[in-house]
Amino acid sequence: MSQAAALKESSADRPLVARALDDGVLRLVLNRPERRNSLSEAMIAALQSELDRAGQDPAVRVVVVAAEGPAFSAGHDLKEVIAHRSDADGGQAYFAWLMDQCARMMQSVVACPKPVIAEVSGIATAAGCQLVASCDLAVAADTARFATPGVNIGLFCSTPMIPLSRNVAPKHAMEMLLTGDFINADHAFRIGLVNRVVPAESLTEETMALARKIASKSAATIGLGKQAFYRQRTMPLDEAYAYGSAVMIENMRLDDAEEGICAFIDKRQPNWRDR
Repeated sequence: MSQAAALKESSADRPLVARALDDGVLRLVLNRPERRNSLSEAMIAALQSELDRAGQDPAVRVVVVAAEGPAFSAGHDLKEVIAHRSDADGGQAYFAWLMDQCARMMQSVVACPKPVIAEVSGIATAAGCQLVASCDLAVAADTARFATPGVNIGLFCSTPMIPLSRNVAPKHAMEMLLTGDFINADHAFRIGLVNRVVPAESLTEETMALARKIASKSAATIGLGKQAFYRQRTMPLDEAYAYGSAVMIENMRLDDAEEGICAFIDKRQPNWRDR
């Protein structure tokens, strides 16, 4: 489904992904609660469009991905998926296309130069859990629950496995993938899937406070640092240090580094130029 088709499923008063920009923080709210905010073709396309837009918009400094209703996201729209088993090729071409679109969107979260924070209320399962794991940070309500339950319906969560296994210890990831069991927010915090667990009634307030703190930093420095964080993780130690040193040199040459150091010496607040 194209982005045009995604927009067709939306309406002016009820878009698939509601957006609100306030003081540098862009809130993207998954807005199909009656469908448990499933990552349908249209929802994936709508999120992709918003992430692409956010990455290019200098007014956006931090992105928060939240959801309307009791589910953050229940993963792929299984009715949409199973309908293509009757295709001439048994659905192979469609499944390949859908996985490609979803993988592109998940990687766009990581590639976005702006930090992306998941604000998780309710359940996040399968590709919904994948979206949480793909975000740079995650704040969960104490009522949130997480699972990769594909194994229960004969469909191993092989793509959710990718960011999950990069966020939590292997044995914890494998237990989630092999059992399909739900874990609560406290357990998700203990294994590193989320950064914070807060009372449900203060979830948005706590998430926005974190987002605004990050938004107050130099956007140029944050963007450079986020890219470096993900790139160095897969490098051998010596290569990582060589790369990290090169990034530090580049960072030191930024106008904002000069401004930040001078502001620290002068005991004043920096005036970021984001360059």
